[in-house]
Amino acid sequence: MMLNYDYPLYRPPSEARSLIFQVTLGCSFNECSFCDMYRSKEYGERPWDEVKLEIDMMAKQLPDTQRIFLADGDALNLDTEYMVKVVKYIKEKFQNLERISCYAMPMNILKKTPEELKRIHDAGLTMFYLGIESGSDVILKKVTKGAIAKTIIKAVNKAKDVGYTMSCMVILGLGGSKYSKEHIRGTAEVISACSPNYVGALTLYLENGIKNEFLTKFGEEFVPVSDGQALVELEDLISQIDVKDDVVFRANHGSNAYTIKGTFPQDKQDMLDKISWMKKHPEVIRPKGLRGF
Repeated sequence: MMLNYDYPLYRPPSEARSLIFQVTLGCSFNECSFCDMYRSKEYGERPWDEVKLEIDMMAKQLPDTQRIFLADGDALNLDTEYMVKVVKYIKEKFQNLERISCYAMPMNILKKTPEELKRIHDAGLTMFYLGIESGSDVILKKVTKGAIAKTIIKAVNKAKDVGYTMSCMVILGLGGSKYSKEHIRGTAEVISACSPNYVGALTLYLENGIKNEFLTKFGEEFVPVSDGQALVELEDLISQIDVKDDVVFRANHGSNAYTIKGTFPQDKQDMLDKISWMKKHPEVIRPKGLRGF
């Protein structure tokens, strides 16, 4: 017997081999114009007896599980007491766990007190995936992110201060051609101000189901960046990020035209050198037909 998931079901690429428990369904915010992940779902919180039954079942079937991801898009929206109860029970049932993780919106981190975040962390939830998307307040408003640069920085630092590992996403091309420079400048400033443990760069990919909403909410003509402009954005982002702590950087998502990876600050120049090389070798581009968000 396997888990009866409520689809669609999403998880970060690095959780590909993780066991997933849906403790919430959908997303309580669900208004970001670039994301259609949970548009087909009503937000809901799953009752303890259902969650417990699934944990018990999978603990018997997959007792050696090392990683668990709590879905859907909004697990941290759960009441702190309930979250602690779920995480503690998972830790009790799976003896070989390396980590438990979930998505976290800036507003949900900020709603919790440092004490609440620490209790959840001490229970065993130790990693958050948070979407920065952009560091430009103009763009964040145009894509109805529900956060501004200042609150994103505050949320990442608040979670890190308690001990969470932070993996953050940014989206190349999110401001279109017009706001490209502003988008990258602001995004580099946010990353530099909070030094997430991991940063993943994706490239905007408008699914048909979300495209009209995105273009309408943007409020003016949106001219997508070309593959060449996206590479310049990547180059500018890397050159403007200024951190002292290690930040593992990846731009190898399936949406990207070009792939780059390294760790700040030590690999910064190597990554810039590789981009210079890629500019002279357009044949290394990922074909459009093989890209997706």
